[in-house]
Amino acid sequence: MKKAVLVLFALFIGLNLFGQRRGRNTNNIPQTNREPSEQQIAKQKRQVEERKQAFVANFLTTLEADDFQKEIIKQTIITYYDAKIAILKTRYERQFDLEKDIKGLYDMHFKDLEELISESDMAKIKEMIKGNFDEKEIVKEKRKKKKKKRRKKD
Repeated sequence: MKKAVLVLFALFIGLNLFGQRRGRNTNNIPQTNREPSEQQIAKQKRQVEERKQAFVANFLTTLEADDFQKEIIKQTIITYYDAKIAILKTRYERQFDLEKDIKGLYDMHFKDLEELISESDMAKIKEMIKGNFDEKEIVKEKRKKKKKKRRKKD
């Protein structure tokens, strides 16, 4: 009887340790073996395009230009980002060549725009291209204005 209890106890401890060891070795990341479907790819592209349009629209609210100038700026920024994405998708043997092409794109793309808009707006565009534009503040201001309008109506 004692031997049966000891064997059963050893078996129970052994299985418990084996289960813990096995769970520790496996990744808990689910593995997907399928490629995204065409619908998923199209949906992702649509979402990226909508996000780009919203970002540019939020940026344009900070500028002091008139509607005609804002439309030209919008088109220029969107074409700049499309061209930059095309450059980033191409293969370069050296990082230096990639950086040179991106800098050349920036210098060439915004040359006509400098003559059309004010210096302060051009400085804002340069900051936005560098990545220093904080969109969250603009969204908060829009929400505050919307709340004020609702309160005035009530």
